[in-house]
Amino acid sequence: MDVGHRMWAIPEGYIPGKSFQSEREFVSHETACILNAGGAPANVTIEVLFEDREPVGPYRVVVGAKRTLHLRFNDLRDPEPVPRDTPYACVIRSDVPIVVQHTRLDSRDPHISLLSTIAFPIT
Repeated sequence: MDVGHRMWAIPEGYIPGKSFQSEREFVSHETACILNAGGAPANVTIEVLFEDREPVGPYRVVVGAKRTLHLRFNDLRDPEPVPRDTPYACVIRSDVPIVVQHTRLDSRDPHISLLSTIAFPIT
């Protein structure tokens, strides 16, 4: 049974440029948690859109069959890094159904803030 959709949107993105510590687990970040519950690998593309400039992408990742990938937007480099302290949105497409959850860790202050939500599925 296929679980999910082939297109998802995350309308609210923002990677804080500062963190109260430099260890990876405490660095402010955004993550797309991608679940591929199906029997074939998911070829995923991500297009990042901005308020005042042209979109960037596609970023490309593969999520194995019956696997999950916790993809930090901070780690995306090709075609260019996702800018910090800049509002953005993204559209995620896959050649097989997937489920996408969006999470942000804001560690500008030692009282860490975490938010998580399911991305918007586009049918």
